[in-house]
Amino acid sequence: MKARLAAAALAVCVSIFPLVSQARDLTIGLSASPTSMDPQFYVLGPNSAMARNIFDGLVNQDPKQRITPGLAVSWSTIDDTTWEFKLRANVTFHDGTPFTSADVVASIHRVALAARNSPSSFLPYVKAIASVTAVDPLTVRIKTNGPAPLLLNDLSRIAILPAADASVTTTEMNEGKGVIGTGPFEFVSWTPDNKIVLKRNDAYWGGKPAWNQVTFRILKNDSARVAAILAGDVDMIENIPTADTHRLMNSKALSVVQVAGNRVMYLAMDQDRAVSPLAKGPDGKNPLRKLAVRRALSLAINRQAIVQRIMDGQGVPAGQLVPDGYFGYDPNIKVDPYDPKKARQLLAEAGYPHGFSMTFDASNDRYPNDSKVAQAIGQFFSQVGIKMKVVTMPGSIYFSRASARDFSFIMGGAAVETGEASSVLGPLLETYGPKAGQGNRGRYSNAEFDKALSEARHTLDPARREALLRKATAIGMHDVGVIPVFYLANTWAMKRGLSYAGRSDGYTLAFYVTSH
Repeated sequence: MKARLAAAALAVCVSIFPLVSQARDLTIGLSASPTSMDPQFYVLGPNSAMARNIFDGLVNQDPKQRITPGLAVSWSTIDDTTWEFKLRANVTFHDGTPFTSADVVASIHRVALAARNSPSSFLPYVKAIASVTAVDPLTVRIKTNGPAPLLLNDLSRIAILPAADASVTTTEMNEGKGVIGTGPFEFVSWTPDNKIVLKRNDAYWGGKPAWNQVTFRILKNDSARVAAILAGDVDMIENIPTADTHRLMNSKALSVVQVAGNRVMYLAMDQDRAVSPLAKGPDGKNPLRKLAVRRALSLAINRQAIVQRIMDGQGVPAGQLVPDGYFGYDPNIKVDPYDPKKARQLLAEAGYPHGFSMTFDASNDRYPNDSKVAQAIGQFFSQVGIKMKVVTMPGSIYFSRASARDFSFIMGGAAVETGEASSVLGPLLETYGPKAGQGNRGRYSNAEFDKALSEARHTLDPARREALLRKATAIGMHDVGVIPVFYLANTWAMKRGLSYAGRSDGYTLAFYVTSH
């Protein structure tokens, strides 16, 4: 009798809670594939997001990219060029070895090794560091080449590995060797362009993760990703295609999360060549060198219409390079209004009452709806009298040609990787040179801008540094060094019963997915 009652009770439990065992595993559909399991090899969004599931930094970034304690619980400046970090005690790596200051020293030194053959290395994040020393097992001292107010932001990008793995190569890590961190999940396997499997780190210092195993499936095709979440094949997806936003929002089986992202879509134009290949006035010269023309182009764009009609609301119109709430954002700079009448007036004042000829080049597979956005902007320019041609192409072709300056007018996207304004002001607007302005494809240059940005980079006082960043922003936006259009939104869809707060960097971090 007791046996029958026990069996009946078990059957009731199974029928009432059929999802308990299943809920221990989580399957997530990703929109892009990591290209490496080496967290120090390639600065690429999918790589950095995946690494954050496995590794920690000395400091980490919260969902708004503000700096929070990571493997360091506190830090202080001894003088203008010396920082001291107190490390978290009783932390172990996934292989069971204890975390100490020696691991921090070795990890920072390893960045140079990992940079070999990297398309975009992590070296810029350690270039301010002159030396790193283990004072004792739980204290690290970092000397910088000069005042380095952004050291914490930079260190948030550097994954900490065991000192014993400091010589492990990127190739070996891609084969699954030495993918060992202190993060919430341990590496199990990686099948490129297919899936990544992780398992729970029961000893995680931040608390035991909710999921025994997490499988990240690579679903680059938008339709396939949506079909997978609707069929229940995955528990969650990232980057909802704009065309499917309302469909998923209206599903009773799903919930949708949308947050303002850190990536600004912007337009860059040739500002230094007297004769530009694809922008010509009646005299054959480059009209984009004139400030009035650049201002006219900005006023000709209906940003709100682009966000609402093309992006299905997945975006926020932009008037500067960082969103509201980020360090260096200037609340006094407003989004340019849509004013085609004023745009035509400015073009006439600049000597182009009948417009000029221009080709607008953009990618067609790198950003959400990039081709459609480019076509819409081209139409807005046509409406103020510019003779437009819009050409879009795969990113694999487009970006190399843009860097080679084959074009006159282009569209790009820039993410605020470190959570503050200099990380986009520098690449996009600083005067181009061997060590500066590498993303400044329009070759904008203003000595006052460069001076303000340089001072900000070497100012430790936060209030003074933010004032300098705002000054630099004001100069760049006044000159229309680039034209900000909108900030992309980050989106996720998940089964009812799951929650994810979303992040401005767009990272999908399994530790923060909860069930209720």
